[in-house]
Amino acid sequence: MTHAIQFATPGGPEVLEWVEVKLPDPAPGQARVAHSAIGLNFIDTYYRSGVYPLKLPSGLGSEAAGVVTAVGDDVTHLAVGDRVAYANPPPIQAYSEECVMDARWLVKLPDEIDDETAAAMMLKGWTVWYLFRRTYAVKPDDTILLYAAAGGVGLIACQWAKRIGARVIGVVGTDAKRQLALAYGCDAVVLADDDVVGAVKDLTDGAGVPVVYDSVGRDTLEQSLDCLRPRGLLVSFGSSSGTVDALALNELAKRGSLYVTRPTLWSYVTNRDEVEAASGELFELVRSGDIHIEIGQRFALQDAADAQRALEGRRTTGSTVLIP
Repeated sequence: MTHAIQFATPGGPEVLEWVEVKLPDPAPGQARVAHSAIGLNFIDTYYRSGVYPLKLPSGLGSEAAGVVTAVGDDVTHLAVGDRVAYANPPPIQAYSEECVMDARWLVKLPDEIDDETAAAMMLKGWTVWYLFRRTYAVKPDDTILLYAAAGGVGLIACQWAKRIGARVIGVVGTDAKRQLALAYGCDAVVLADDDVVGAVKDLTDGAGVPVVYDSVGRDTLEQSLDCLRPRGLLVSFGSSSGTVDALALNELAKRGSLYVTRPTLWSYVTNRDEVEAASGELFELVRSGDIHIEIGQRFALQDAADAQRALEGRRTTGSTVLIP
């Protein structure tokens, strides 16, 4: 028997339970992984609260690192004893001591990348990969606007953008987070309570930016649109303030023929080739030192509810890992 965090009804962090689970042997195409570190992500709270519905009861968590302890038939890219990491779509169960999962999401870890770092970067790093490489191809000398610049995705994105040669304007909630974002590559950082639109216009000589990466959602929709230059793109990839329920298309027209997209990772990483492409570029940037993964908090896996309270309360910086 092993243990996992599960929940049977949507709700707040209090619905999370520490339970015993019995794992089956891996079926063809599957592998069993003993976790050493698990990543915490804001999407976990969307699943827990029911914003993104799951079949219940359900596990939780979409990224982790550990060691392969068994493989099923037809698994040829892994062997027992391999150090691995992953991100995966539902069904999700990373908040666990061990799990049996679809092996296509698992990638071997380079020796230079430790387990905690890997657990803190897979979902977040793949997210930055698809945002910068597939949703809008960030180019040298682009100026981009990035919300939550001191968070787990944000700090990776700041460094990745600088590696490309882009200029980054970050938005954060506190002065301490402002200092962190600047240290990780932001060229300028605006506090969320300040005049974000005015600051962006000042920093771009009135032109606006070609792309806004907005993980906040409802509360920042119009502000984000106002920061764009004509024919710019709003990439709304998160909903920490609530979901965007409606947008009048004339709002795009009157601001200069704007574009809006609401992408998800699992529309961009769908097969083994894309897993390898996203992981390969991410691993190389981390191994070279171009990207440093900031782990700001560690919690015991059993304390996952407390970790989520800290995340939702904006009391975290960088990445957070859960330790079994």
